[in-house]
Amino acid sequence: MRAALWLLGLFAIAAAVALFAGNNQGTITVFWPPWRVDLSLNLVLLILFAAFALLHLALRGLSALFSLPTQARQWRLQQKERTLHAALLDAMVQLLSGRFSRARKAAQAALVQEKTLAALDARLPQAQQVRVLSHLLAAESAQALQDRPARDAHLQQALNESADRTMLASPETREGVQLRAARWALEDRDPAAALARLEELPQGVQRRTLALRIRLKAARQERRTLEALETARLLAKHRAFSEAAAQSIVRGLATDLLSGAHDPAQLLRAWSELDPAEREMPEVAIHAAQRMVALRGDLSVARGWLVPAWERMVSQPHGLGDALRVKLARALEAGLDSVDAEWLARIETAQRNNPRDPNLQYLAGMACMKRQLWGKAQQLLTQAGLGLQDVDLYRRAWLALAELAEARGDEEQAAAAWKRAAQAQTEKA
Repeated sequence: MRAALWLLGLFAIAAAVALFAGNNQGTITVFWPPWRVDLSLNLVLLILFAAFALLHLALRGLSALFSLPTQARQWRLQQKERTLHAALLDAMVQLLSGRFSRARKAAQAALVQEKTLAALDARLPQAQQVRVLSHLLAAESAQALQDRPARDAHLQQALNESADRTMLASPETREGVQLRAARWALEDRDPAAALARLEELPQGVQRRTLALRIRLKAARQERRTLEALETARLLAKHRAFSEAAAQSIVRGLATDLLSGAHDPAQLLRAWSELDPAEREMPEVAIHAAQRMVALRGDLSVARGWLVPAWERMVSQPHGLGDALRVKLARALEAGLDSVDAEWLARIETAQRNNPRDPNLQYLAGMACMKRQLWGKAQQLLTQAGLGLQDVDLYRRAWLALAELAEARGDEEQAAAAWKRAAQAQTEKA
């Protein structure tokens, strides 16, 4: 369609020129004493058009001739700029491929090219970012080569360049340098320096996933368990881990926080720092109760912590693993001397509803023994001793049966019970 319109336009112009030039009888007379020159109007117009075209071409030729030095300079600068970017890309590729010496040389070559361009008064719009990135790549290569003086020198230069407010650079450039510096400090096993680097970042940057990951590792290395736990909660909220991994990390940190308590008051403070969901984790609650037993604290408080785990074990046959069921039984056994009627009813009801559970049989038997219900205690402990898989509970069950037999004066059963307890002790050793 466009070609057809152009063709119609050319035909129209040709027709107009033919009509004008074909019937144009005008003449132009030029008097140049003593001569007189008569020229047709068409010829004069043609000469004027040709003169204009020649003058235009001559001016364009002169302009091109005079611009040759400028174009040559621009071409040289363009070549240097291409060399700069090629060196920068080569540094990245060499770093990714594990050739750290070559990566550092390429980054240094990029810095040399940038200085050359600056000396020629040809500053790039992104010159500051190029310098920061080149220093960062050189520092990363030096870190991989364990050349810490060179790494620190390039890092400081990158920080200085990114801190220059007179240049046009995004704040992400400096944030990236600081995050890398924090990670290097973490690799050097200097968590305090890593945390200090993170504190220099804006609040919004500190809540990014990468910064939180670094903070979590640094806090764990620095043994700041509470800070690490809070960071792990944020990472779990941001879905930085899978659900199972997040629960495992939070559970481990909560356990470490409880393990750091050295008296009952500290343990209560540590427990209060936990979220409700963390307190309901069976591993955390059982560990807290064991710590309370070890610290000789209020066992009624510890039993209150164990209620969710106990209900889970009773309501779900496979709600707790065998190891956790054993730990729960040990934690409750430690406080049977001061157990209240409510807990005794819970234990009795659970054992009645699950008559074949050896852990519940053992716990109920030990509770009966504490209440001097010798017959029932002997029955339950004998059943538990035949089914317990945990060596320590097995040994303790037969020790209790030996004591009961001695109390009745049955030396034969007592000797048999002592023998089984000793065998369990030998197997454990």
